[in-house]
Amino acid sequence: MSHLFDVYPIYDIEPVKAQGSYLWDQNGTKYLDLYGGHAVISVGHCHPYYVDMLTKQLNAISFYSNSVKISLQEELAEKLGELSGYPDYKLFLCNSGAEANENALKLASFHNGRKKVISFIKSFHGRTAGAVAATDNASIVAPVNYKEHVTFLPFNDVAAAENGITDEVCAVIVEGIQGVGGINVSSHEFLQTLRRKCDETGAVLILDSVQCGYGRTGKFFSHQFSGIDPDIISMAKGMGNGFPIGGILISPKFKASYGMLGTTFGGNHLACAAGVAVLDIMKDENLLDNAAEIGDYLLKGIEEIGGYKELRGRGLMIGIEYDFPVKDLRNKLLFDYKMFTGVAGANTIRLLPSLALGKDEADQFLEVLKKETSVTI
Repeated sequence: MSHLFDVYPIYDIEPVKAQGSYLWDQNGTKYLDLYGGHAVISVGHCHPYYVDMLTKQLNAISFYSNSVKISLQEELAEKLGELSGYPDYKLFLCNSGAEANENALKLASFHNGRKKVISFIKSFHGRTAGAVAATDNASIVAPVNYKEHVTFLPFNDVAAAENGITDEVCAVIVEGIQGVGGINVSSHEFLQTLRRKCDETGAVLILDSVQCGYGRTGKFFSHQFSGIDPDIISMAKGMGNGFPIGGILISPKFKASYGMLGTTFGGNHLACAAGVAVLDIMKDENLLDNAAEIGDYLLKGIEEIGGYKELRGRGLMIGIEYDFPVKDLRNKLLFDYKMFTGVAGANTIRLLPSLALGKDEADQFLEVLKKETSVTI
């Protein structure tokens, strides 16, 4: 009998139905989803417009390769450019965040002919060869993953960036808000310094927006709070609301050529239908504004409850760090109160709900957090 390769610690819960910000398991138990499967659920589970778009597409044509015209790709690119504020950037589609970062790094190297990469402490960019080499987690970097070309600088350290970004650097890759690293928010001065140093040295600035992008912070991309334009923006997670899709937005300074980048499944009909549906819903339902409003509501509520060591985040990307391990708190939230949350490290609760989260759902969480942290503290 064949078995799964055991690399995931799994809760003994099997969601079999979902709607909006809720899940139901095989026993009919209802859960509030404040994690969205690692920030993937952007417009809510099983949104009727999303389901209809995918159903119609599945009944028409689900796949053909990039050797033929796929009009949905152009529609996705146009709508993404308009809603994100990057109408002059070009879109390359792939399947995941790791692939997006791989292609971003490769494109940067093609552009300036260099290979040195600057990344940052506590970064996470993916598990494939180039992305994992730029990820600050030695335990997931195998001996086969060449990483000697990568230098890790302290995050949000302006002086280190001033000194570390030289004429030899190919690319600087940074998350606007570090997700896995603990919901660490890039300062305006830090991102502006990276932009200036890349301009001075010819290095390519890559903003990894896989987790912190797609409206999660209340702006389409978190770096837009700092008033900078990256050279390449990588995306995935909320881009397809659960359907696998990733991509990079590419500055006009880059020139394309046949064969430079490629993918079999990237930009397929179903993925693009999912991507277009997500953008339509985000626009029609003003989900960027909702993420900002409900995010502020949650942050203020958590501040009033207090008891934490540090509260970090923007919009609906929130990290609550305590001075004690949060494993028991997370388990109580899940098993006693039926609320999915995440963690970052040992001491930080991580919230990454749907951008359509409402105040009623936020209040449910705040009520439980107040009750449980007052006991824990």
